[in-house]
Amino acid sequence: MASSKPRTSKRAPEEPTKPTGGVQSFSEAAECLKTLAHPVRLRIVQLLLHSRYTVGEIAADCEIADNLASEHLRLLQRCGFLDSEREGRRVYYQVVEPHLSQLMACIESRFLTGE
Repeated sequence: MASSKPRTSKRAPEEPTKPTGGVQSFSEAAECLKTLAHPVRLRIVQLLLHSRYTVGEIAADCEIADNLASEHLRLLQRCGFLDSEREGRRVYYQVVEPHLSQLMACIESRFLTGE
């Protein structure tokens, strides 16, 4: 009588498919995420995702000096998150990085629930 044991294949396990990139590929992303990792800058992004604002309006909302608000805006612009547009004597800032809305939605749902 033949054995009723199921046959098992002796193939080597397949390697999982890895995502593209490597540690070095993430250096720019890490720098920009470090820039975002500040409560005032997160608030600035949150504001600018809803509308455009001047330095003075942002400074007033964040309860900081205008020159400090300008520095935060400069850092965010350097990462390509924001752009500015002059209208007469006023300079308005706005978000130009489309993925910031998804990132902010994640942050808001995780940390701003129950306020």
